[in-house]
Amino acid sequence: MSLIDLLTGNTGNQVAEQAENKFGISKNQVIALLAVAAPLIISYLRNKSQDAKEAEALNNALDKDHNGSILNDASQIEARQAEGGSILDHIFGGQKSTVENQLSQNTGISIDKIGPILAMLAPVVMGYIGQQKQQSNVGAGGLGDLLGGILGNASNQAQAQQSNPLNDILGSVLGGGGQSQSSGNPLNDILGNVLGGGGNQQQGGGGLGSILGNILGGK
Repeated sequence: MSLIDLLTGNTGNQVAEQAENKFGISKNQVIALLAVAAPLIISYLRNKSQDAKEAEALNNALDKDHNGSILNDASQIEARQAEGGSILDHIFGGQKSTVENQLSQNTGISIDKIGPILAMLAPVVMGYIGQQKQQSNVGAGGLGDLLGGILGNASNQAQAQQSNPLNDILGSVLGGGGQSQSSGNPLNDILGNVLGGGGNQQQGGGGLGSILGNILGGK
């Protein structure tokens, strides 16, 4: 299962439905947020995994707590929200509020709801990574390549299947694919360059805002 399959399939829809019911946000708006936030979380984890201690800690966490069972058990999504908040604290560190502010500005979801929705998503992403880790049989030393491969494969799939607004979002977010480490800062790579705030934005009206407009306005 690819990252796009995760987000567009049953698991992504379960997260979106639970967030919609809990926070009163449209399901499409939540799915659009997930399409940006999931690659961002994985990008941060990939950067962290370049440090041997961080890679070992991530490897241990995946082995202990994230075997992928959450992907088949929707009841875990809301039940593990507090755990998800702790995961995000570790992944984003001092940039957490910046990430949440940028996502709020670019999706129109209020800042007080962004954090809780991301906290619902985080254990799902970790479960997905854990599942991929088991299937690939890699240890701490292989996590960076595994995470880069997840992003690269999703990029290729999104570029090949740009037939709906969600794939447009994923195609934009993942446009760099395996090269998205270029600045060394996933926040700049994804939020700055793709979502419309960055000076490198070359897409004119083609950023997340217009894509969200297609999702939230037309349909």
